[in-house]
Amino acid sequence: MKILFDCRYTRIGRHDGISRYTAGLVEAFSRLHPVTMMISDERQLVMLPDLPWVKIRSATSLLEPWVALQINRHDPDVVYSPMQTVGSAHRRFRLILTLHDMVFYRTRKPPREFSWIVRTIWWGYHLTYVPQRMALNRGEAVVTGSYNCEREMNEVSLTARPITVIRPGVDALDLPPRDHDEAKTLVYMGTFMPNKNVETLVRGMASLPGYRLHLLSRIDDATRERLAALAPQGAVVFENGVSDERYLELLRSSTAMVSACLDEGFGIPLIEALAAATPLVVSDIPVFREVGGDAASFFEPLDPAAFARAVIELDRPGVWEAASLRAHAHAADFSWDESAARLLALVETLPERRRAWWRPRRSRSRARTATPVG
Repeated sequence: MKILFDCRYTRIGRHDGISRYTAGLVEAFSRLHPVTMMISDERQLVMLPDLPWVKIRSATSLLEPWVALQINRHDPDVVYSPMQTVGSAHRRFRLILTLHDMVFYRTRKPPREFSWIVRTIWWGYHLTYVPQRMALNRGEAVVTGSYNCEREMNEVSLTARPITVIRPGVDALDLPPRDHDEAKTLVYMGTFMPNKNVETLVRGMASLPGYRLHLLSRIDDATRERLAALAPQGAVVFENGVSDERYLELLRSSTAMVSACLDEGFGIPLIEALAAATPLVVSDIPVFREVGGDAASFFEPLDPAAFARAVIELDRPGVWEAASLRAHAHAADFSWDESAARLLALVETLPERRRAWWRPRRSRSRARTATPVG
């Protein structure tokens, strides 16, 4: 069975959530079954495992609705996409689509990295559930990344297709247990979109003298100035992007990974913190209850004082050490190998592909092997 894995959403330079999900899942899946990656830019290969690949037009192209015509040339039996927007017109393969969250039905602002045309389409797409239902029903099966999102999808009958939960995983870190660090450091990894509600974290620093909040993601000047004005001077450190080494260093020396999200699909940085034996202090929303379990402390997301109290309550002798041990144990619930096994099991349930009476033309461009990842 020939399987193509859509890796065109992989970021160049540094992963975001979808990009990390793509890279982690395709690598684990390749250990169970041969797979070929679809990319749109050879620079993406640096962020992906060393696997066979083919080049397909960008997922943000205006020709995306007809991309299946290009994919057909590689004669796949199954195409898995970590998004729901891959074009399917005239496809000759079985298709698995992914919806990670329902955030944009409640937060209307589209991602800024897209062109104004794509943002306009995105905004209109989320005005009602009808376009999403049509999109998801194009495939044979639908995947989502959390049980919370599965519940939300079922509540509004978002698809007639079977839904399989395939949660993100985290690479196991062979690290010793953590000691309580008295540096009083808090870390946040994520964007600064409205639903992330970073303002609550920043305002809460006024009630946390001696603590420093490290905002790790890249940030534009206007957002930086706005957030800096909400906290005591020196209480917030803008890292503006970090290397993997710096990220792990901060996780392993911090009191907690923090987030005040109002709405979220999953939260991969949270399980990365768990794997580093770092407790969580996060907003009390259903998906964070699923992800954090007993390794997290929860607070009302719009209450900066409640955030500060949760940090202070955690950062006590004995309390923090117990939370750190629970965090490391809870990380074992999120395994890329388990996620890949669930995807393979789903693939094996799909109906046989209906083959055309004529043999489809093979692409002149054979699947190639990526250059080694540095």
